[in-house]
This record gives sequence, structure tokens and C-alpha cells, in this order.
Amino acid sequence: MRVAIISDIHDHREKLRRALQKAQDAEVLICCGDLCSPFIIRDLGEGFSGPIHIVFGNNDGDLFRISQAASSFSHIHLHGEAAELELGGKRFAVSHFDNIGRMFAHSEAYDVVCYGHNHQYEVSREGRTLKINPGEIMGELTGASTFVMYDTDTGEVTRYDLP
Repeated sequence: MRVAIISDIHDHREKLRRALQKAQDAEVLICCGDLCSPFIIRDLGEGFSGPIHIVFGNNDGDLFRISQAASSFSHIHLHGEAAELELGGKRFAVSHFDNIGRMFAHSEAYDVVCYGHNHQYEVSREGRTLKINPGEIMGELTGASTFVMYDTDTGEVTRYDLP
């Protein structure tokens, strides 16, 4: 199963659209938070047809309207501050916050841990757990607009850089 992993959109709609176009061959999309405005939900829901799993970040302020917008899309699943998912036979933990993601990874209770918040692309291992920070869709803090595709069958992680 191919899983697209994004984070830290910060209302950058055009970059999000480019990422979603490149992620069309993924079966599932994980968003590690900081969508920011509720209208990003519509961009996600219309731009990706598979299941979308979203955790909230520290900049997702209007959770009521984000939840209201998500209710229009049956394939969008909001998980609050953290999510535990079973995808392609792998156990995932998802958080926006890198410090919480690292704690999940340290527990070695998960095959894959996804997080964002610090906008720093990172793919590494802690024990048996694969840690993935896809970087930022926004692309302004680090100068790189990135996301990740993870293949649960092969374990391959592919970084995508957006123009």
C-alpha cells in the first residue's frame, strides 16, 4: 500500500494542489497537522479520493469549522491530536508534534511514526520503528516544499520536492 504523508500546509493552497497531484497513486493520505484554515479541508477532499487521515496541529485554530467542512467528505477522518492507524499491515502513530512523535517511536510499539511541527524533513529509525517527518508543504520556513510517499510492502520512502 502506498501512503502519502504531508504536514504543515499553512494555507499554501497551490503547493498543496501540486502535492496532491503527485500523490494520486497513493491509496491513503496522512496529514500531520497545521492545515490552518478550514478551506484547506475542501482542497484535500476534492484533491484526493482515497481515505485521508488528519491530526490537528498547533495552528489549526478553528476546529469547529474544520470539523464542519470535513463532514462534507466521507473519506476525511479527523483524529484530534494523535492517531493510531493500521495501514497495509503496518501499525502507524501520527502526531503533529515532533517531540510526541519521538516518544511514540521510542516506545517501539509502532512500525511507522509520522509527525511534523518543526518543518524539518527527516526519515530515520529508532529501534524497529521508522520515523517520518515529511517536511513542510508550505516551503517557506526551510526553503523546501516536500512530502513523502511510503510503501508498506517494500518499506521504501520516497521524498517529493515541489516547485
